[in-house]
Amino acid sequence: MITANKHFRDRFGHKMYKASISLNVTCPNRDGTKGTGGCIFCSEGGSGEFASGCGEPVSLQIAKAIERVKDKAGDDAGYIAYFQSFTSTYCSPDYLEDALTEASLCKGIEAVSVATRPDCLSRGILDVLERQVARMPLYVELGLQTANDKTAEFINRCYRTSEYVEAVSALKAVGANVITHIIFGLPGETKEMMMDTVRLSSDSGSDGYKFTCLYVLKNTPVEKLFAANKVEILEMEEYFDIVEEAIGLLPDEAVIHRFTGDGPKKLLIAPIWTANKRQVINYINRRFGL
Repeated sequence: MITANKHFRDRFGHKMYKASISLNVTCPNRDGTKGTGGCIFCSEGGSGEFASGCGEPVSLQIAKAIERVKDKAGDDAGYIAYFQSFTSTYCSPDYLEDALTEASLCKGIEAVSVATRPDCLSRGILDVLERQVARMPLYVELGLQTANDKTAEFINRCYRTSEYVEAVSALKAVGANVITHIIFGLPGETKEMMMDTVRLSSDSGSDGYKFTCLYVLKNTPVEKLFAANKVEILEMEEYFDIVEEAIGLLPDEAVIHRFTGDGPKKLLIAPIWTANKRQVINYINRRFGL
């Protein structure tokens, strides 16, 4: 197992921090193209609560993000321009290319990371990403969440798992480093179903992984399910038992970019243990010998 911190130090020679960015984009399961409302766990901010406003220029968003962490980061750190909110490739190729180019020219930026969906990678978008790879390292994060199409339908993902497999292949072909998002504890999923998701993503060629438990945020469809006792939330040790088993299925060169997520405290309903970030980090470090 390789942690993100080790991966970045080995690749760039120093610690790397993410500068989160929001583009003026949405998702095809929000605007009616494939569905409405987004995934049932996703907040109104499209998982980009820690990014700046999408109305600001990319360069300004990056400058603000770097300013927030520069004291902690120090002078030797580098930065990743992280296009985080919603589906960052759900736009015209020209719009994306302008944004990536602007980010690449910002002082301190040494890599770019783009969060998106497997069904939003047209040939034109892939060409843009290939040109970005020629400028600097590119990470593309794919929100798989589950390999089970029945679960995917329930959570309103609005694309089939076969599209994820095709997307990984296409992204690897243009030189991108692929990171897969997986959620443990989705409604109705057994541990074996969760492990099936890990196996499929590994077999597909994903380079890295972001794991998280299902958490309940205010004003999301999953909040209503939780209130009706139709969603079971994983306890901390139970969740990390699943993470440990998942890591055991991955090749040694796999990079774990996230052991678990932490939703914004102002929106978080459950699980409460995720709100104590220091406690969770200490637990992760002890359990996994980091």
